[in-house]
Amino acid sequence: MEAIAKLNNYPTSPRKMRLLADLIRGEKVGKVLAILEHSTKHPAIPLRKLVLSAISNWKQKNEGGDEDQLIVKTIMVDGARTIKRMRPAPQGRGYKIRKRSNHVTLSVDVKTIKAKKEAATVIEEVSTPAVEVKAKKVATKKTSTKKNTKA
Repeated sequence: MEAIAKLNNYPTSPRKMRLLADLIRGEKVGKVLAILEHSTKHPAIPLRKLVLSAISNWKQKNEGGDEDQLIVKTIMVDGARTIKRMRPAPQGRGYKIRKRSNHVTLSVDVKTIKAKKEAATVIEEVSTPAVEVKAKKVATKKTSTKKNTKA
């Protein structure tokens, strides 16, 4: 059973947060905590707290299950509100400053091999012979190339 934790309106750009999110997606929780603890990027601290919160939520749902098998199932970083400011510029102009923020949604779950096997059987059942024949035709189709020669 998966557990979800959310971090809303954290004042850093979504792009900077996504750099860390891509590092931890699909990894085991122990490795994730080590990565975030030793990361030099400033969003690593609240992201580490978010992972700890998700682990705590999972423990409450599963009543003290084994957390060694937990992985970061999904992590999504979405843009949040943008605060707009003006900075003085030469000759009476003003430059726009956009102070971005983001929302992070993280879910942790136990990695199950059984679920992957079930998904593979569903995909095999969905494929029909007509689709396979069409795929073979596309694969065997030859393209002719003609060279234009000018005399």
